[in-house]
Amino acid sequence: MSIDQTEVLDSGPLGAFSIVYANELARQGYAPASVRMQLKVLADLSNWLLHQGMVASDLKAVEVDRFLCCRRDAGHTRYVSTKSVRPILDYLRRLEIVPPEAEEHDGPVEMILCRYWRFLTVERSLAPVTARCYVGMVRSFLERRLSVDGVALDLGHLTAADVASFVVARCPRQSRGAAKLTVTALRSLLGFLHLDGIIERSLVSAVPSVAGRRLVGLPKGLDSDQVRRLLASCDGRTRRGCRDLAILTMLVRLGMRSGEVAKLRFDDIDWRAGEMVVRGKANCMERLPLPQDVGDSLAVYLQRGRPASAQGRTVFVRIKAPHRHLSSAGVSNVVAEAAQRADLGQIRAHRLRHTVAMQMLRGGASLPEIGQLLRHRRALTTAIYAKVDRDALRRIARPWPGDAP
Repeated sequence: MSIDQTEVLDSGPLGAFSIVYANELARQGYAPASVRMQLKVLADLSNWLLHQGMVASDLKAVEVDRFLCCRRDAGHTRYVSTKSVRPILDYLRRLEIVPPEAEEHDGPVEMILCRYWRFLTVERSLAPVTARCYVGMVRSFLERRLSVDGVALDLGHLTAADVASFVVARCPRQSRGAAKLTVTALRSLLGFLHLDGIIERSLVSAVPSVAGRRLVGLPKGLDSDQVRRLLASCDGRTRRGCRDLAILTMLVRLGMRSGEVAKLRFDDIDWRAGEMVVRGKANCMERLPLPQDVGDSLAVYLQRGRPASAQGRTVFVRIKAPHRHLSSAGVSNVVAEAAQRADLGQIRAHRLRHTVAMQMLRGGASLPEIGQLLRHRRALTTAIYAKVDRDALRRIARPWPGDAP
């Protein structure tokens, strides 16, 4: 798109980047009106830096918050959140003008978390989204060890009682899933602190386990009519509808996890052989057959729905600019929105994984076959579906005492 010279700022520390930044936004698929608004925010940020006597490299999280507060105090109601200035910060970070977000460790907690982040992503090879979740779960644990003035972090005198008291205070306020994730992340952090020499002995064993029994619930799937309504809720004439239909078809036919759908790349699809590579947990890759209806919905999306300005090699991308890869949460939101349109209540992506397993069970598939398709590592994980195999349960059920013969 062409940029009106009246829209280009020429003053302040960021004045020299406006034209290139506008062209970059246009390349990413932003509408002209959105590009103009982003340029206005860039101009406001540049003028604010000029009046503060600061340069672009001073833009850290604290300064960004101050700028946004000034915008709100000036009466602005749009583009007043951290998310609204993220495109500007991402662009400046790519140019190495603004320090990377991971290096903004002004305090002792952030310094430890930055090193822990590198340990998770480099040494443990965890996905960034998983590492981010771990860091968020243990941040409050480290903040409890801060000194009163907030400049020192006392980890040298950490005891098993301190670890247990944190878990006892925090986990009862969380759901069972969140509590399990908290203790898992805490064990990981304590292992890192010991390996890094910050604490003398490992305190991993001091983390209590979350009470709970495996296989206590019943898996809930959708019936064939509900699946039909879910797929019919997508308007195949629109970009969003093409994308959502392709995602839902993959979920209800192959039982893929939301993260596996989000990580699907062009190189993973072998159209000639009718196969696809699924990137599962712990970077495990397995080949699955590509059913006809899945391949058809994918082809329609790639031809009609995927934007030309899409970034990267992932198959599914965001509808709104920037057209980056769709996240695991984004895939689950696709299911939730389709279920709402179909008046099916609250449904997430994992419910469709249960649906595939129960459809296979009704079709006569064995539990090992179901576990193979769902890529379960342990047979115990698949065993939960034995509870809904009513025909098999009837054959082994004993008569109720007192029933007529």
